[in-house]
Amino acid sequence: MIDWSGVFHIMATPFADDGTLDEDGLPRLVECARASGVSGLTILGIAGEAHRLTDEERRRVVGAVVKEAAGRVPVAVGVSAPGTHLAAAFARTAREHGAAAVMIAPPAGTRNLEAVAEYYHAVADAARLPVVVQDEPVTTQVTMPAPFIARLCAELPAVEAVKLEEAPVPPKITRLRAALARRVPIFGGLGGVSFLEELGRGADGTMTGFAYPEALRAIREDFVVGRRAEARARFQRWLPLIRYESQPGSVPGTSIGIRKEILRRRGWIRSAYVRPPTPGLDAGTLEELDGLLGALGAELPLSPSRVIGG
Repeated sequence: MIDWSGVFHIMATPFADDGTLDEDGLPRLVECARASGVSGLTILGIAGEAHRLTDEERRRVVGAVVKEAAGRVPVAVGVSAPGTHLAAAFARTAREHGAAAVMIAPPAGTRNLEAVAEYYHAVADAARLPVVVQDEPVTTQVTMPAPFIARLCAELPAVEAVKLEEAPVPPKITRLRAALARRVPIFGGLGGVSFLEELGRGADGTMTGFAYPEALRAIREDFVVGRRAEARARFQRWLPLIRYESQPGSVPGTSIGIRKEILRRRGWIRSAYVRPPTPGLDAGTLEELDGLLGALGAELPLSPSRVIGG
């Protein structure tokens, strides 16, 4: 049984400087994330550059991550695809490699919500695993209203969690809670930019690849035990970096590049390479990042990579 609460870290996919998959680096990335105290891992999401991986690379990523996690934390695998048969195949691969759950976003550009519902039914049937419904209209260009998501939760018992990323997220959490016929855990995303407000609306946690997941974990821990002022103060300290890393409205992939650069500096990955056509970070961005990390100073926690002997 998966505990759908806390921080599910959206893993980056590490590459070498020449753009090849750094399969040897995946175990280290898993261990660094796990040492930060996350509740689970989500792989092959948008931030994992899943759309830039070959089918064989996808299989290698799933296999390596599930093997290293070894049941210590659940691994949810993104299986979204433009077509139902392809997404179903990805879902079966995730199950065959021992994934704990699958995350499914609607097929990009689909305007007919009945077709979207049929897609979810088919992919869930193929997966035979717990399902996370991902609501991410910026990338998919598919808007799923709260009543429609509640309908999916009612029709598909396999749906065990929902990830909301339609801004503004907090009001949609309230709408979805009111529409649901059963208790379904709700997570925010979008880099964590409204994490505190999401918690205030009843979110169970967040699914994001923010490069300091232990900071998000600490914010939630303060919040759930009633230390609301401490949670707010901690969130405000980290918000400039959260905002900068997420880069809303930027060139696609820029936020992934910034995130990977932070992970490289932490020792979690060896290279900050992002696959084309995303451009590399310019000197100005790197200088701004230096300033943000420098301003945090003593607030930066000990890197888990050091904790595990890296």
